[in-house]
Amino acid sequence: MPPDDHPGASRLVVVGESLVDVVVDESGDSTSAPGGSPMNVAVGLARLGVPTLLVTQVADDPHGHMIVDHVRDSGAALSRSSPRQGDRTSTAVAHIGAGKAARYDFDIRWDLPAQDLPATSGLHVGSLGATLLPGRDTVLAMVRQAAARGLFVSYDPNERPALLEDPESAWRDVTELASLSTLVKVSEEDLEALRPIESVTDLARELLSGSRTELVILTRGAASTLGFGQDLAVEVSAAPVELVDTVGAGDSFMAAALAVLWEWGVLGSPGGGLASLDEDRLRELLSAAAIAASVTCGRRGADPPWHSELPPDWP
Repeated sequence: MPPDDHPGASRLVVVGESLVDVVVDESGDSTSAPGGSPMNVAVGLARLGVPTLLVTQVADDPHGHMIVDHVRDSGAALSRSSPRQGDRTSTAVAHIGAGKAARYDFDIRWDLPAQDLPATSGLHVGSLGATLLPGRDTVLAMVRQAAARGLFVSYDPNERPALLEDPESAWRDVTELASLSTLVKVSEEDLEALRPIESVTDLARELLSGSRTELVILTRGAASTLGFGQDLAVEVSAAPVELVDTVGAGDSFMAAALAVLWEWGVLGSPGGGLASLDEDRLRELLSAAAIAASVTCGRRGADPPWHSELPPDWP
């Protein structure tokens, strides 16, 4: 693995998959662009001014070169495992259907080698990188390293129904990682896929019972977003948008929420400091993240906003 570009602890580390999204619209036209939830979060963080290192896996092929250029052009540093001969960069085909929502088909390999967590102020993990074996084992080990150091950890399961073979087993995996995380962001779609009979708000509160968990954020698409702390619950409306598609919206939300917490200095506090947020501060956090997500919804594909594209008073 090559040395990273941001030595030292004053940065966030994101670990997870990078891939190329092939977006097929309702007319059958397609476009290709870099994607993968953790990569989108890393790019979104860097575009919002947060020093970010992405630990990922791409091949030495045209799709891999596209990802490397995209990450670095957005301002994030990159640390990737050495590609093996014959490897190919993973892809996800997003079919845009009714309501502009996306359905995915995946061709993905994820076997990130074991490694030490780099110096960092916090760690974000999620999606396929935290789900698919054998790479999940490396991600879980890095989360445990972060927890042992008392570092902030955020986690977004971002479940993919096309790859969800056993919801019960997947839920156990989710709760294992969530219990080690300071902040858990989960979507209504995630919870409905994992535990279809149960109330999504009850499940969000169940995730809040983790030994390190201080805040759970539940996104509900165009309806609203809810935030749950130990002694409070806040709901904010989604930001208005002329919808193009929802690809990458949750990742932009995640990146923006982390960027706001970084700006507030919360991530450097022991255990993450999220328990100190009051109702007004939590509402401000969720509203700022929803604004960033709305920018992504207003254009095609996973394209997180730059800070200059957000309102002057953001966050």
